Amino acid sequence: MADKYDVIVIGAGPAGYVAAIRCAQLGLKTACVDDFTDSDGKPSPGGTCLNVGCIPSKALLDSSKHFEQVRDHYGDHGIKVKNPEIDVGAMIARKAKIVKQLTGGVSQLFKANKVELVAGRGRLLKDNQVEVGPVPKGSKKTLKAKHVVLAPGSVPMALKGVDFDDKHIVANAGALDFDAVPKRLGVIGAGVIGLELGSVWRRLGAEVILLEALEDFLAAADTDIARAAHKEFKKQGLDIRLGAMVNKAQLKSSRVKVSYSDKEGDHELTVDNLLVAVGRKPATDNLLAEGTAVELDEHGRIQVDDECRTGAERVWAVGDAVRGPMLAHKGSEEGIAVAHRIAGKYGHVNLDTVPWVIYTEPEIAWVGRTEKELKDAGVEYRAGKFPFAANGRALAMNEPAGLVKVLAEKERDRILGVHICGANASELISECVVAMEFGGSSEDLASIIHAHPTLSEAVHEAALAVDKRAIHRAN
Repeated sequence: MADKYDVIVIGAGPAGYVAAIRCAQLGLKTACVDDFTDSDGKPSPGGTCLNVGCIPSKALLDSSKHFEQVRDHYGDHGIKVKNPEIDVGAMIARKAKIVKQLTGGVSQLFKANKVELVAGRGRLLKDNQVEVGPVPKGSKKTLKAKHVVLAPGSVPMALKGVDFDDKHIVANAGALDFDAVPKRLGVIGAGVIGLELGSVWRRLGAEVILLEALEDFLAAADTDIARAAHKEFKKQGLDIRLGAMVNKAQLKSSRVKVSYSDKEGDHELTVDNLLVAVGRKPATDNLLAEGTAVELDEHGRIQVDDECRTGAERVWAVGDAVRGPMLAHKGSEEGIAVAHRIAGKYGHVNLDTVPWVIYTEPEIAWVGRTEKELKDAGVEYRAGKFPFAANGRALAMNEPAGLVKVLAEKERDRILGVHICGANASELISECVVAMEFGGSSEDLASIIHAHPTLSEAVHEAALAVDKRAIHRAN
């Protein structure tokens, strides 16, 4: 007889494990099915984010930033360090320790909240039954629940003509575990993953070439922000080639030969390692059995309504596998909202105020609409900009690159978007998200006292600039 629960969550990534914990906190008997394992073959909840994504990449970004600061910038502060060296093994071990600490923390949270972690690959059957695939020391079993929450996450997209070998040609997970700094690293895709991991290995001494199929750099970001970021990345030595369509990549004599085309013709590039970072797709393969009434769209995404309900009664879906941005924090909020709805409470997710962040140097962050999107939609707006080069704290930190840009509705002054390229942009964007969530205006941001000297004063000044009354730059 199938085990019975109030809720079964398939997937223990940021959307799934958060949904499971909140369901349990609301008094629901909850199980979470997940097949992620660590290097020892033990369950490792946390999904891509904690295991091979957000967290390990930030650990390496931090380590590589420290190394670059010692090597290239400490002299600006009068600190002299001769011939610093990087111990790649120690850096990778530090990253692994952080991952283990956090995935272990999720396991402890499950225990504390009485969530049952079930190891194996979950598959939805009819009548809200969940089949758990075979594990190393067991066989398939079937669980049953009143409600099922699908949170399978996403996987890296492959590229035709480019086959992974998990050593020389890799996805994000492989680029987190190089045992030495590549002399020459090729990256297909100049998006979030490509820029972040490309930055890690460039700082450590690799020559990094990014091949981006689009003609525009960071097309999803505001044009002013993308332009400022591109300028800084070029200064740093990232070789970003736009309009570059990769045709094939082959491993030859432990090196990778990449063939690509652009408007100037056909080219070949030889690198030691190749990172394929062309995006991610929903991990919905073999997730649904016949007759579940849950439908997928042409991109493999689970179709849901505004409340994350699928076409099947009491089956929900959240995170990377549904509409909206593939971001951990968006998935987590959906997980909490669904838990509340299952328990008969109000659940809220506003997809219009989801912040985006790229953890490069400088960082890039934004919320809301870009200037181009407003123009294309015929929305009348006003814009205010302020450069970090005019911010005292940024200069004191030796990080004057970038700017803040605030976009506000012309008549009502409601904030429509905020875009930041600069130091700590990932933190600075939060007050802008709060302001937008509460329907705030640029005048609201301009009227709030910001501590001095702080980077947040750049947000304050950009809001003032919307009304052409910035103090520390000419309007």
